[in-house]
Parts: sequence; C-alpha cells; structure tokens
Amino acid sequence: MKNYDLVIVGGGPAGLAAAVSARDHGVERILILERDKELGGILNQCIHNGFGLHTFKEELTGPEYAARFIAKVMERGIEYKLNTMVMDISVEDSMEKKVTAMNREDGMFEICAKAVILAMGCRERSRGALNIPGYRPAGIYSAGTAQRLVNMEGYMPGREVVILGSGDIGLIMARRMTLEGAKVKVVAELMPYSGGLKRNIVQCLDDFGIPLKLSHTVVDIEGKERVEAVTIAEVGPDRKPIPGTEERYTCDTLLLSCGLIPENELSKSAGVAINPITSGPVVNDSLETSAPGIFACGNVLHVHDLVDYVSQEATSAGKNAARYIQNGSAKDTKAVEILPVDGVRYTVPKFIRPTEMDDTLTVRFRVGDVYKNCAIATYFDDELISKRKRPVMAPGEMEQVILDKKKLCEYPDLNKITIRIEEA
Repeated sequence: MKNYDLVIVGGGPAGLAAAVSARDHGVERILILERDKELGGILNQCIHNGFGLHTFKEELTGPEYAARFIAKVMERGIEYKLNTMVMDISVEDSMEKKVTAMNREDGMFEICAKAVILAMGCRERSRGALNIPGYRPAGIYSAGTAQRLVNMEGYMPGREVVILGSGDIGLIMARRMTLEGAKVKVVAELMPYSGGLKRNIVQCLDDFGIPLKLSHTVVDIEGKERVEAVTIAEVGPDRKPIPGTEERYTCDTLLLSCGLIPENELSKSAGVAINPITSGPVVNDSLETSAPGIFACGNVLHVHDLVDYVSQEATSAGKNAARYIQNGSAKDTKAVEILPVDGVRYTVPKFIRPTEMDDTLTVRFRVGDVYKNCAIATYFDDELISKRKRPVMAPGEMEQVILDKKKLCEYPDLNKITIRIEEA
C-alpha cells in the first residue's frame, strides 16, 4: 500500500486547483486520480470562450483554462494517474484514509492518505429521471453528450433539434448546433425562468433567433427507430401540462439540459453527510465534510455557474487540507450554523467557526425564484450585520455574501447566522 499526504479524486478544474494550492502550502506527497484519459475534466469539451475572466483577467476557452492549471501541476511535479477509477474511500482514523482504486496498469490497489479532497464534478439528469412518455428511439442525448460528440469526437447528433431545459450547457449547445448547420427549433423550459446565465440566453439564443418557451415541457416523443417529432405543452403552476396548449415540432434530435447532479456515490460510501438541497456534502468553512480529513470542492459540492468560482473554492480546499495535514483537525472548535431562509435555498459552507486565522469567508448560495429590487440581508442571531441591494437575482446565477471571520470572535455567544432575501 502506497502512502500519500493527500489524495485528490478528480483531475478537472477543481482537482487541479486544489492540488496546486496544497503543494503551495507545503504538502509534498500529492496524488491526483482521474478516470478519464487526460486531465482537465469537462473543460476539454467546452471549446467556447468566456472562461477565466476572474482568475486570469482574460477570456479563454475551456481547454485553454484547463491548460493553465495543468501547466501549474506539471511545474510542481505533482503526481497523477489517468484512466483510474476510485472504487471506495474509508476513514480508518482522523489521519488515515484508505482509498481503493483500479486501472489496467496496476489492477486493484489501495492508497493510504492523511487527507482526501473530493473533486468528482457532476453529471446530467438522464431521460429516465425526467419521466417523458414515448418510445426509446435514437436521437435523444444529454446536452453534455452532444457537446462531446461535436467538439471532441467530430460527430453531428442531428440536423433538426429541440432542446428541453435551459441550463447553461443546453443554451451553449443551441448556439453550437446552429453554427454547425443544424436548425434549433425551440428551447423549452419547465420553470417560469431560465436555469442558465443571462449572458448565455442573450449570446446563444437571442443572437441566433432561437425561441425560448418558459413554463413548457415535452409531453410526447414520436418515432420508434429515430426521433421524428416532439410535442411540447405549457405547464401550470403545478408543473403539469395544460390540455390544448400542445405544439408539435418535427425533428430528428432531442437534447436534454435539465439540471446537473453532484457525483456523490463515492462520498456517501465514505459516510459523508449529504445536503438534500444541493445533493452535495455538508461542509464547514474549511470545506471539510462530516468525515474528518475529507474535503470537497467544485461541482461535487454544489453546481457552480462559473469555473472561476470552482477554482477559488478549490484553492481554499487545498489550503485547508494542507493545514489539516500539518496541524490535525480543529473540529472541536465551536461551529455556528448558517441558516438559509426566505428565498435562499442553501449556503456553502453550512457551518462557520470563529477564528483569528482567516480574514474573510465567502458564503455562496442560490435563490429559489426570480427577485427584483431586493436585498441580501445577513443576521448574527437577530442583529442585522449587512444588507446589500441587488437589482435582480435568479436561480441560474450564484450569489455570495462575504463574512468577516475575525468579527465573529466579537460574538462569543452567537448561535446562528441567517441569510435571507428582503425588500430593498
């Protein structure tokens, strides 16, 4: 059994940034385990630009952004294994985790690590999870699968396309398929608001004249061998189709962009507590999960809208994992719960510990509806600490509150922190 200080599961943007940060904070023996044939994760198939504006102050494509972090990993001589699947993580004690993995070269093998960072990313909801009636013909793809086929494999999924769901991948694929000569007939979205960034709606749909129908869903798929037509209908407040509102579109392809789910089967088997709202681990301000010495960052923790935020979060996870390896656990410190209420769906982290070590903590969250001319209010128990006006907030865009951790030390009897949406 090989011994490492830190094992990172996933070699995408989160895993790479976490590895670089951990090495820069003094951790020597680091191993990245990646199940794909190359580092970079999902960024390798995201050939559009718009990445890196926060991190590098310039606009990059996904592969260019990934290449910057891959170069940093190579410069630091950080070890990694490709085509390697992690099968299990078990916690032996606070400073010993056993990671079981397999690949063709080594077969099944075990690694002993002082700390583990989970950076497995997320997956798309499949058709089976959506309960769409109809046969199972060829031509139905998740938007991410279609993106890989077009951008990496060189295949066109189809020529006449309907897209269900307005997540960012679906919006980007509406533009990509159009640029490749396909006709995207409509994007249907079940919710009364889009699940993607506003800039993607403008640049990917509006600029190409592609209609977005909110409060609509697919009610029928025609075709046995290949998709021949799709029928969509308007839904009411109960999300059920309204009879008489059906519209039929002939097409040969249906792309599904109906949300992302953090990839946490491994986390659950390791005994990590999962937040039912995010489907990701419950973490404290160090991004440490309920399992001692296991940290989480990136889309495995909660689905992000910008990769720059993934890198920022992973950098913190790497630093905190290094601190854990060098100093041991600080879990006996009093933790104050952050409560999301009145429009705030969840917060990451869920718990915060007052400390003099760090200056600030960024708390990220999403709202549950579209809010206009409102404010994000933060309370320490019942005392209003901050109130920041926002002209518009939507579920597709992540929000944040920055807390002063040193200020928390001024409230020794603090029981809870509340973040809510209020009138401006």
